[in-house]
Amino acid sequence: MSTRQRITALTGAVVLILSLVIYMLTVSPAEQISEKEEAAEREEISYDQSLRPQYHYTPAENWMNDPNGMVYYEGEYHLFYQYNPDGDQFGNMSWGHAVSEDLVHWEEQEVALTPDEHGMIFSGSIMADEENKSGLFPGEEGGLIAFYTSAGNVQDQRIAYSTDSGRTWKKHEGNPVVPNPGIEDFRDPKVIWHEQSGKYIMLLAAGKKVMFYGSENLVDWEYLSEFGDTGAQGGVWETPELFELPVDGDEEDTRWVLQVDMNPGSIAGGSGGQYFLGDFDGAVFTRQEKSNDINWVDYGTDFYAAQAFNGMDDRVVWMAWMSNWTYASSLPTDPWRGAMSLPREVTLQKDNNGEVQLIQQPADELKDHRGELLYEAAGIELEGSETIDGFEEETYEITAEMEPGSSGEFGFRVRYSSDMQEETIVGYDTKNDLVFTDRLNSGKTDFHESFAGVYRAPSRLEDGTVKLHIFVDRSSVEVFANDGQQVLTTRIFPFPESSGLEIYSKEGDVNIKSLQIYDRPSAW
Repeated sequence: MSTRQRITALTGAVVLILSLVIYMLTVSPAEQISEKEEAAEREEISYDQSLRPQYHYTPAENWMNDPNGMVYYEGEYHLFYQYNPDGDQFGNMSWGHAVSEDLVHWEEQEVALTPDEHGMIFSGSIMADEENKSGLFPGEEGGLIAFYTSAGNVQDQRIAYSTDSGRTWKKHEGNPVVPNPGIEDFRDPKVIWHEQSGKYIMLLAAGKKVMFYGSENLVDWEYLSEFGDTGAQGGVWETPELFELPVDGDEEDTRWVLQVDMNPGSIAGGSGGQYFLGDFDGAVFTRQEKSNDINWVDYGTDFYAAQAFNGMDDRVVWMAWMSNWTYASSLPTDPWRGAMSLPREVTLQKDNNGEVQLIQQPADELKDHRGELLYEAAGIELEGSETIDGFEEETYEITAEMEPGSSGEFGFRVRYSSDMQEETIVGYDTKNDLVFTDRLNSGKTDFHESFAGVYRAPSRLEDGTVKLHIFVDRSSVEVFANDGQQVLTTRIFPFPESSGLEIYSKEGDVNIKSLQIYDRPSAW
């Protein structure tokens, strides 16, 4: 070793020793123990609690609600979300962060944005500024820009930017970029690129309307128009979304989809989402539908604040918070509270009456991560009930096509136990043309007076049959009926022992044309 190398090594050792001495002198023993305990606790966090979803995203611990800032960027899907890093109740709202390469396996990251002197960090979105139109990035490198609501004495819109794929953020010195115009509820900026006008568009929820702003550089915004006074008006509108889709895959026949949530006033009670179909010219959204009926996004109780990934040019995929503001703070889970829905691909198609409707299907990536085939049947006539022998599963996927025959009602009793007297019923009411989910006896329901219930969606037979695609997790059931024409998302909280499955038919027989049940392995 040369003299210079010995000196360098000695200097490094001295610096390390001095750093340790300074740390020991400035950090109390209690603080040192606390830091060690916190580190050990993080290592010991389990994802195998009896009510922890196994293939839906949840944070390791603490409160989570709306998805935010969803973007596909440089080979990663980014899911940001409303998060309280200090507890399992709403408050201290920040942006949590998780990334995935396949929309199934998510890895939680460090908290992205935290409150400051201007207020908490409410919902928003992220755009990739790859050409540095904002001028916020060095040279022409570009990066990610987050748009969020600062919720203090007033609600205004601010931006932060990242040069390292969303791992760290710097808040813009020129904030706010959209000051509050004197509106109490003025939040949830969703930013998209509008190719026809060559502008970025920002949607904001403002009371019971959506306000539109435009920009050429993502920093300077001007007011364009507003849309409201229609649809469900039972509660304050929140978390708007806007995208264009072809009808039945015809690129010459498109509609713009404007989705907005409200709380309360949804079809199943409490919070929920609705959508409008029409035209958007880069400034004004015009509703274009045969009727002014309310279009519900999901007929279940637990699908709120749906947001689509920016940066996915070939399809529209969205996710939502799988809960309801009516009872979200009371859910019987620990140490986390809140879960995300499965990712869903959204399309448009005409129904038998020529009406254009929104279709939601599980994202294709979910098929790639199915487990083994657990059960299969075809061409079976069933009257009464039949429990599948030896079936003891908590997480699985059902695909079924069934022909009513003389049956008045038929379907499945999932997470079923005769001993525990628990069941969640997913069924079809042939007398009233309704698909439904019944969680009256689904397990723990007494934590809130509004939790237990039955939720229904109008669903006519297609060529004499009904198709049911059901995803069962440890504390949720998602039902896609007739290839996604109707969807019901519902949280449940059964005991682990309730792991049976029963097929049933009332008041007559049903023909099970095809039935497959697949294992859904843990994504953790």
